[in-house]
Amino acid sequence: MTVTHDLSILSLISQASVLVQLVMALLAGLSLVSWYWIFRKSFQIRQARSDTDGFERDFWSGGDLNTLAESAGRHQAEGMERIFEAGYREFTKLRTKGHDHGATLDGARRAMRATYQREIDDLEAHLAFLASVGSVSPYIGLLGTVWGIMNSFRGLSSVGSATLAQVAPGIAEALVATAIGLFAAIPAVVAYNRFAHDIDRLGIRFESFMEEFSNILQRNLR
Repeated sequence: MTVTHDLSILSLISQASVLVQLVMALLAGLSLVSWYWIFRKSFQIRQARSDTDGFERDFWSGGDLNTLAESAGRHQAEGMERIFEAGYREFTKLRTKGHDHGATLDGARRAMRATYQREIDDLEAHLAFLASVGSVSPYIGLLGTVWGIMNSFRGLSSVGSATLAQVAPGIAEALVATAIGLFAAIPAVVAYNRFAHDIDRLGIRFESFMEEFSNILQRNLR
């Protein structure tokens, strides 16, 4: 008599031990959350890049700084525009109060640096979660796999002669945990590396702008 086993993915998951099912559920949850943040961060970084391009066009078109600052104050400024707004507002306030040129310029630079740090922190938010999912998920899946294989071989200890047909289902259901772990880890790693690269490039653009704008403010003090 030949015993057949249903080796479909759903069947293997439903027949797995409780611990392996918990591991699979955890990995599926991590995958869903990571995909949520992948889409959110992708949109956020794309929007930040678009806003930066637009502000740079307006800034270097030779427009009046007061007009640009008023425009930034009328809406929720982001990224480079917020850095400009913070620096120019502090510069104007200190110059109005009669501070010396060095203190005025240093105050504007500190304001821009603080705003820059907040903008970068906002862009980097939840990247650590993607990095954690990418690094930990394969090991969580491996835990489920090892446990499932151990259960499979413990079950064979009471069988007189083990055959491939008896071993295959238990090993297959255990390996599903590793597959789900890789499915969760690979997109998270790829997204993390891409986002980290894009944020680094935006950070370089922000820092370059702060230096160039500081030079413009310095010329205005003369």
